[in-house]
Amino acid sequence: MTTETFNKRYFQLPRAEIGHLRFILESYDGLAFARTLDNQIAVVEIAYPPSRVRDVEPLLEALAGEVGLQEVAAPEIIPPL
Repeated sequence: MTTETFNKRYFQLPRAEIGHLRFILESYDGLAFARTLDNQIAVVEIAYPPSRVRDVEPLLEALAGEVGLQEVAAPEIIPPL
């Protein structure tokens, strides 16, 4: 059994778009996962396997225009799962 670590990137977006973002990512069935780290300032973590980077990167670029994703630095304290 192998365990693959995930690439993690952090984004801020309009709060009203968090549900839309999650819906879009879930529709790709395991391509990438989003979790909300701070719902007040709408910061999300998007995680994906390194083996899927060629699929995820163009999707994130498209979502930047569609839902207003703006990449931000990783938060100093990331809440546990």
